[in-house]
Amino acid sequence: MSRRVREAAAVPAGGPAEIPVVGGREPCPCGSGRRYKACHGRAAREESARLVARPFEGLAGECDWVALREIVPAATARVRLAPGYGGGEAGVVTVLPMAWPAMRRSDGEVFVALQTTASSVDPSRDVAAALVAAVRSEPGTPVQPAPASGGPSAPRLQDVLDPDGGFPVVVHAGFDFWLDGVEDLTPEVRDSLERANTAAVPTSRLASVEAAYWCRIGDREHLRWVLPQPEEDLLDGLARLHAAGASAVAPGARYVGAFRAHGLLVPVWDVQAGTGPEELEEPAAGFGARLAEAVADRGPLTSEQRRARAGVASRQLTLR
Repeated sequence: MSRRVREAAAVPAGGPAEIPVVGGREPCPCGSGRRYKACHGRAAREESARLVARPFEGLAGECDWVALREIVPAATARVRLAPGYGGGEAGVVTVLPMAWPAMRRSDGEVFVALQTTASSVDPSRDVAAALVAAVRSEPGTPVQPAPASGGPSAPRLQDVLDPDGGFPVVVHAGFDFWLDGVEDLTPEVRDSLERANTAAVPTSRLASVEAAYWCRIGDREHLRWVLPQPEEDLLDGLARLHAAGASAVAPGARYVGAFRAHGLLVPVWDVQAGTGPEELEEPAAGFGARLAEAVADRGPLTSEQRRARAGVASRQLTLR
Protein backbone atom coordinates (compact mmCIF):
# COMPACT_ATOMS: atom_id res chain seq x y z
CA MET A 1 0.00 0.00 0.00
CA SER A 2 2.68 2.54 0.95
CA ARG A 3 4.65 1.51 -2.14
CA ARG A 4 1.63 2.40 -4.30
CA VAL A 5 1.44 5.87 -2.75
CA ARG A 6 5.19 6.35 -3.12
CA GLU A 7 5.09 5.37 -6.78
CA ALA A 8 2.07 7.60 -7.40
CA ALA A 9 3.86 10.60 -5.92
CA ALA A 10 7.07 10.04 -7.82
CA VAL A 11 8.09 11.16 -11.27
CA PRO A 12 9.88 8.43 -13.24
CA ALA A 13 13.63 8.82 -12.95
CA GLY A 14 15.72 9.24 -16.05
CA GLY A 15 18.76 7.34 -14.75
CA PRO A 16 19.82 3.80 -15.63
CA ALA A 17 17.41 1.02 -14.74
CA GLU A 18 18.13 -1.23 -11.79
CA ILE A 19 19.56 -4.67 -12.56
CA PRO A 20 16.63 -7.13 -12.42
CA VAL A 21 16.81 -10.26 -10.27
CA VAL A 22 17.18 -13.52 -12.23
CA GLY A 23 18.12 -17.11 -11.42
CA GLY A 24 21.55 -17.58 -9.89
CA ARG A 25 22.85 -19.66 -12.81
CA GLU A 26 21.46 -17.37 -15.50
CA PRO A 27 23.62 -14.74 -17.23
CA CYS A 28 23.68 -11.48 -15.31
CA PRO A 29 21.42 -8.89 -16.99
CA CYS A 30 24.22 -6.31 -16.70
CA GLY A 31 25.95 -7.93 -19.68
CA SER A 32 29.16 -8.88 -17.88
CA GLY A 33 29.02 -12.43 -19.23
CA ARG A 34 29.15 -13.91 -15.73
CA ARG A 35 26.39 -15.82 -13.97
CA TYR A 36 24.07 -13.67 -11.86
CA LYS A 37 25.12 -15.33 -8.57
CA ALA A 38 28.76 -14.41 -9.26
CA CYS A 39 28.00 -10.86 -10.39
CA HIS A 40 25.17 -8.61 -9.19
CA GLY A 41 23.63 -11.48 -7.22
CA ARG A 42 26.68 -11.49 -4.96
CA ALA A 43 26.31 -7.76 -4.33
CA ALA A 44 22.64 -8.26 -3.50
CA ARG A 45 23.52 -11.01 -0.98
CA GLU A 46 26.21 -8.89 0.64
CA GLU A 47 23.83 -5.93 0.87
CA SER A 48 21.17 -8.10 2.50
CA ALA A 49 23.68 -9.46 5.03
CA ARG A 50 24.52 -5.93 6.21
CA LEU A 51 20.89 -4.89 6.64
CA VAL A 52 20.19 -3.17 9.96
CA ALA A 53 17.44 -5.29 11.52
CA ARG A 54 15.81 -2.54 13.64
CA PRO A 55 16.86 0.80 12.15
CA PHE A 56 14.48 2.86 14.31
CA GLU A 57 15.27 1.15 17.61
CA GLY A 58 15.81 3.64 20.43
CA LEU A 59 13.73 6.41 18.88
CA ALA A 60 10.67 7.70 20.69
CA GLY A 61 7.71 6.06 18.98
CA GLU A 62 9.73 3.34 17.20
CA CYS A 63 6.55 1.46 16.30
CA ASP A 64 5.01 4.56 14.72
CA TRP A 65 8.21 5.23 12.74
CA VAL A 66 7.82 1.73 11.28
CA ALA A 67 4.13 2.27 10.60
CA LEU A 68 4.71 5.57 8.77
CA ARG A 69 7.51 3.97 6.81
CA GLU A 70 5.51 0.91 5.73
CA ILE A 71 1.72 0.96 6.17
CA VAL A 72 0.33 4.49 6.57
CA PRO A 73 -0.31 6.49 3.38
CA ALA A 74 -0.64 10.05 4.67
CA ALA A 75 0.61 11.18 8.07
CA THR A 76 2.86 13.75 9.71
CA ALA A 77 4.75 14.12 12.99
CA ARG A 78 6.95 16.78 14.56
CA VAL A 79 10.44 16.11 15.88
CA ARG A 80 13.15 18.20 17.53
CA LEU A 81 16.71 18.20 16.29
CA ALA A 82 19.63 17.70 18.65
CA PRO A 83 21.60 20.87 19.55
CA GLY A 84 24.46 19.84 17.27
CA TYR A 85 22.08 19.98 14.31
CA GLY A 86 20.48 23.31 15.06
CA GLY A 87 18.05 22.30 17.78
CA GLY A 88 15.03 23.38 15.75
CA GLU A 89 11.94 21.47 14.72
CA ALA A 90 11.24 19.50 11.58
CA GLY A 91 8.29 17.69 10.12
CA VAL A 92 8.36 13.97 9.38
CA VAL A 93 5.94 12.92 6.64
CA THR A 94 5.11 9.64 4.97
CA VAL A 95 5.56 10.94 1.41
CA LEU A 96 6.63 14.24 -0.14
CA PRO A 97 5.81 15.53 -3.64
CA MET A 98 7.78 13.79 -6.39
CA ALA A 99 8.87 11.26 -3.72
CA TRP A 100 11.58 13.70 -2.55
CA PRO A 101 13.48 12.41 0.50
CA ALA A 102 13.34 15.84 2.14
CA MET A 103 12.89 19.50 1.40
CA ARG A 104 13.22 22.95 2.87
CA ARG A 105 10.24 25.00 1.82
CA SER A 106 10.45 28.62 0.82
CA ASP A 107 9.11 29.55 4.27
CA GLY A 108 12.06 27.75 5.90
CA GLU A 109 10.06 24.73 7.14
CA VAL A 110 11.99 21.46 6.90
CA PHE A 111 10.29 18.17 6.06
CA VAL A 112 11.74 14.68 5.69
CA ALA A 113 9.92 11.70 4.17
CA LEU A 114 10.00 8.08 5.29
CA GLN A 115 8.68 6.49 2.10
CA THR A 116 11.23 7.17 -0.60
CA THR A 117 12.57 5.54 -3.75
CA ALA A 118 16.18 5.17 -2.54
CA SER A 119 17.29 3.11 0.45
CA SER A 120 20.45 1.54 1.81
CA VAL A 121 20.95 -1.15 4.43
CA ASP A 122 20.11 1.38 7.17
CA PRO A 123 16.96 3.50 6.65
CA SER A 124 17.74 5.45 9.82
CA ARG A 125 20.99 6.69 8.27
CA ASP A 126 19.22 7.44 4.96
CA VAL A 127 16.51 9.54 6.61
CA ALA A 128 19.05 11.32 8.83
CA ALA A 129 21.18 12.22 5.79
CA ALA A 130 18.16 13.65 3.98
CA LEU A 131 17.06 15.58 7.07
CA VAL A 132 20.51 17.12 7.63
CA ALA A 133 20.77 18.01 3.94
CA ALA A 134 17.40 19.78 4.10
CA VAL A 135 18.35 21.69 7.26
CA ARG A 136 21.52 22.94 5.55
CA SER A 137 19.93 23.71 2.17
CA GLU A 138 18.59 27.01 0.87
CA PRO A 139 14.86 27.72 1.27
CA GLY A 140 12.80 26.33 -1.58
CA THR A 141 15.21 23.45 -2.20
CA PRO A 142 14.24 19.75 -2.38
CA VAL A 143 16.74 17.02 -1.51
CA GLN A 144 17.31 14.65 -4.41
CA PRO A 145 16.90 10.87 -3.93
CA ALA A 146 20.09 9.06 -2.90
CA PRO A 147 21.01 6.58 -0.15
CA ALA A 148 23.12 7.96 2.65
CA SER A 149 26.87 8.18 2.06
CA GLY A 150 29.62 8.19 4.62
CA GLY A 151 29.33 4.57 5.72
CA PRO A 152 28.92 3.48 9.33
CA SER A 153 30.35 6.78 10.60
CA ALA A 154 27.51 8.82 9.09
CA PRO A 155 24.94 10.08 11.62
CA ARG A 156 21.68 8.23 12.18
CA LEU A 157 18.33 9.55 13.37
CA GLN A 158 19.31 8.46 16.86
CA ASP A 159 22.19 10.98 16.62
CA VAL A 160 20.36 13.77 14.81
CA LEU A 161 17.17 13.93 16.88
CA ASP A 162 16.67 15.17 20.43
CA PRO A 163 16.22 11.99 22.52
CA ASP A 164 13.73 13.76 24.79
CA GLY A 165 11.48 14.71 21.89
CA GLY A 166 8.30 12.77 21.18
CA PHE A 167 6.75 11.55 17.96
CA PRO A 168 3.13 12.75 17.87
CA VAL A 169 1.51 11.30 14.75
CA VAL A 170 -1.33 13.00 12.86
CA VAL A 171 -3.01 10.88 10.17
CA HIS A 172 -4.49 12.74 7.19
CA ALA A 173 -7.18 11.72 4.72
CA GLY A 174 -4.92 12.74 1.84
CA PHE A 175 -1.88 14.82 0.98
CA ASP A 176 -3.38 18.30 1.04
CA PHE A 177 -1.08 19.02 3.98
CA TRP A 178 1.55 19.50 1.27
CA LEU A 179 -0.23 22.79 0.53
CA ASP A 180 0.03 24.26 4.04
CA GLY A 181 1.89 27.55 3.73
CA VAL A 182 2.47 27.10 0.00
CA GLU A 183 1.06 29.71 -2.35
CA ASP A 184 2.22 28.49 -5.75
CA LEU A 185 2.45 24.90 -6.92
CA THR A 186 4.28 23.80 -10.02
CA PRO A 187 2.28 21.63 -12.44
CA GLU A 188 4.55 18.68 -11.56
CA VAL A 189 3.84 18.98 -7.84
CA ARG A 190 0.10 19.43 -8.48
CA ASP A 191 0.04 16.27 -10.61
CA SER A 192 2.01 14.43 -7.93
CA LEU A 193 -0.53 15.52 -5.32
CA GLU A 194 -3.46 14.30 -7.40
CA ARG A 195 -1.86 10.91 -8.01
CA ALA A 196 -0.98 10.46 -4.34
CA ASN A 197 -4.49 11.41 -3.18
CA THR A 198 -5.98 8.89 -5.57
CA ALA A 199 -3.77 6.11 -4.19
CA ALA A 200 -4.32 6.91 -0.49
CA VAL A 201 -6.21 4.29 1.53
CA PRO A 202 -8.56 5.59 4.30
CA THR A 203 -6.55 5.11 7.51
CA SER A 204 -6.90 6.10 11.16
CA ARG A 205 -4.63 5.67 14.18
CA LEU A 206 -6.30 4.37 17.33
CA ALA A 207 -5.97 6.61 20.38
CA SER A 208 -6.37 3.94 23.08
CA VAL A 209 -3.21 2.00 22.17
CA GLU A 210 0.11 2.72 20.51
CA ALA A 211 0.81 2.24 16.78
CA ALA A 212 -2.44 0.47 15.84
CA TYR A 213 -3.91 1.58 12.51
CA TRP A 214 -7.36 0.87 11.12
CA CYS A 215 -7.75 1.02 7.36
CA ARG A 216 -10.40 0.33 4.74
CA ILE A 217 -9.41 -1.26 1.44
CA GLY A 218 -12.35 -1.57 -0.89
CA ASP A 219 -15.23 -2.94 1.18
CA ARG A 220 -12.98 -4.62 3.75
CA GLU A 221 -11.63 -3.18 7.01
CA HIS A 222 -8.40 -4.19 8.76
CA LEU A 223 -6.42 -3.38 11.87
CA ARG A 224 -2.63 -3.44 11.56
CA TRP A 225 -0.77 -3.10 14.84
CA VAL A 226 3.01 -2.59 15.07
CA LEU A 227 4.13 -4.20 18.32
CA PRO A 228 7.46 -3.70 20.14
CA GLN A 229 7.86 -7.07 21.92
CA PRO A 230 10.52 -9.54 20.77
CA GLU A 231 9.06 -11.74 18.04
CA GLU A 232 9.39 -15.08 19.84
CA ASP A 233 7.73 -13.73 23.01
CA LEU A 234 5.00 -12.10 20.95
CA LEU A 235 4.27 -15.30 19.03
CA ASP A 236 4.04 -17.21 22.30
CA GLY A 237 1.58 -14.63 23.63
CA LEU A 238 -0.55 -14.70 20.49
CA ALA A 239 -0.53 -18.52 20.63
CA ARG A 240 -1.79 -18.52 24.22
CA LEU A 241 -4.65 -16.22 23.23
CA HIS A 242 -5.39 -18.15 20.04
CA ALA A 243 -5.59 -21.46 21.91
CA ALA A 244 -8.01 -19.83 24.36
CA GLY A 245 -10.18 -18.52 21.52
CA ALA A 246 -9.20 -14.96 22.43
CA SER A 247 -7.03 -13.87 19.48
CA ALA A 248 -9.74 -11.63 17.98
CA VAL A 249 -8.90 -8.01 18.65
CA ALA A 250 -12.61 -7.13 18.70
CA PRO A 251 -15.94 -8.98 18.43
CA GLY A 252 -16.33 -10.34 14.91
CA ALA A 253 -12.67 -9.70 14.07
CA ARG A 254 -10.39 -12.44 12.71
CA TYR A 255 -6.63 -12.74 13.13
CA VAL A 256 -5.25 -13.29 9.62
CA GLY A 257 -1.49 -13.27 10.20
CA ALA A 258 1.46 -10.96 10.65
CA PHE A 259 4.38 -9.52 8.72
CA ARG A 260 7.80 -8.29 9.78
CA ALA A 261 8.80 -4.70 9.17
CA HIS A 262 12.18 -3.28 10.25
CA GLY A 263 12.61 -5.91 12.96
CA LEU A 264 9.12 -5.65 14.46
CA LEU A 265 6.11 -7.90 14.07
CA VAL A 266 2.88 -6.40 12.71
CA PRO A 267 -0.21 -8.57 13.38
CA VAL A 268 -3.19 -7.99 11.09
CA TRP A 269 -6.88 -8.57 11.77
CA ASP A 270 -9.89 -8.44 9.49
CA VAL A 271 -12.67 -6.54 11.26
CA GLN A 272 -16.36 -6.48 10.46
CA ALA A 273 -17.33 -4.09 7.70
CA GLY A 274 -18.76 -0.88 9.12
CA THR A 275 -16.87 -1.21 12.42
CA GLY A 276 -14.80 1.94 11.98
CA PRO A 277 -11.88 3.01 14.17
CA GLU A 278 -14.01 4.47 16.97
CA GLU A 279 -15.63 1.13 17.74
CA LEU A 280 -12.22 -0.53 17.94
CA GLU A 281 -10.83 1.74 20.67
CA GLU A 282 -12.19 -0.05 23.74
CA PRO A 283 -11.80 -3.61 22.42
CA ALA A 284 -8.23 -2.88 21.29
CA ALA A 285 -7.30 -1.53 24.72
CA GLY A 286 -8.69 -4.68 26.34
CA PHE A 287 -6.91 -6.92 23.88
CA GLY A 288 -3.64 -5.06 24.45
CA ALA A 289 -3.87 -5.74 28.18
CA ARG A 290 -4.60 -9.45 27.59
CA LEU A 291 -1.75 -9.73 25.11
CA ALA A 292 0.71 -8.06 27.50
CA GLU A 293 -0.27 -10.55 30.20
CA ALA A 294 0.08 -13.47 27.79
CA VAL A 295 3.50 -12.26 26.60
CA ALA A 296 4.69 -11.88 30.20
CA ASP A 297 3.76 -15.52 30.95
CA ARG A 298 7.03 -17.45 30.92
CA GLY A 299 5.50 -20.87 31.56
CA PRO A 300 5.90 -23.64 28.96
CA LEU A 301 3.27 -23.80 26.23
CA THR A 302 0.73 -26.58 26.44
CA SER A 303 0.37 -28.99 23.52
CA GLU A 304 -2.70 -27.06 22.35
CA GLN A 305 -0.81 -23.77 22.60
CA ARG A 306 2.12 -25.24 20.65
CA ARG A 307 -0.25 -26.25 17.86
CA ALA A 308 -1.76 -22.77 17.94
CA ARG A 309 1.72 -21.25 17.78
CA ALA A 310 2.58 -23.27 14.70
CA GLY A 311 -0.56 -21.93 13.03
CA VAL A 312 0.13 -18.35 14.13
CA ALA A 313 3.76 -18.51 12.98
CA SER A 314 2.85 -19.99 9.60
CA ARG A 315 0.68 -17.01 8.71
CA GLN A 316 3.52 -14.55 8.26
CA LEU A 317 4.87 -12.47 5.42
CA THR A 318 8.36 -11.01 5.63
CA LEU A 319 8.12 -7.44 4.39
CA ARG A 320 11.57 -6.29 5.57
